[in-house]
Amino acid sequence: MDFNKVIKTRASLRNYSPKKINYEKVLSIIESANSAPSPGNLSILKYIIIDNPETIQKIAQACQQKFITKSQYIVAVCSDSKQTKIMFDERAEKYIKQHAGAVIENFLLKITDLGLASCWVGAFSDITIKKILKIPDEIEVQAILPIAHKSKIKTKQKAKTNLNNIIYFDTWKNKTKTKPRMISGH
Repeated sequence: MDFNKVIKTRASLRNYSPKKINYEKVLSIIESANSAPSPGNLSILKYIIIDNPETIQKIAQACQQKFITKSQYIVAVCSDSKQTKIMFDERAEKYIKQHAGAVIENFLLKITDLGLASCWVGAFSDITIKKILKIPDEIEVQAILPIAHKSKIKTKQKAKTNLNNIIYFDTWKNKTKTKPRMISGH
């Protein structure tokens, strides 16, 4: 699919078809996610692939999101920040969030590219998810990402804010763009 089309059609989908997904597609999604930039090129994020229907049911309850039960797979994106904290000290938490966001966006874009469906789930009981998936206390759960085929129900990406409302020039809230400076000799 054309990259701009992938971006424009990516949407948070919650209606899924029971059609089976090839496990190799799940691995290709994670491979694309894992290609996102990371601080210090550290392997901060880990991925737990869940396909057990009972576990999926428990995770849906922990997220209070019934639509998750219709997914064939769930990927729990987790972060192990120990190395990042050693390397980046007080900036570590910011870098981990940035990395997780980039990874999750790559994940969602690859899902769209493959014609599949997902929805970024960030609201869940951390304690319950960690208990269900046997995740140690020092590991953070960044997101729950269901993977499924789209249902026949049509869903479109919601309109985004007009760029004129969110772009400033040179300083905060400055809406006026000055003429670009010319570099001599060019």
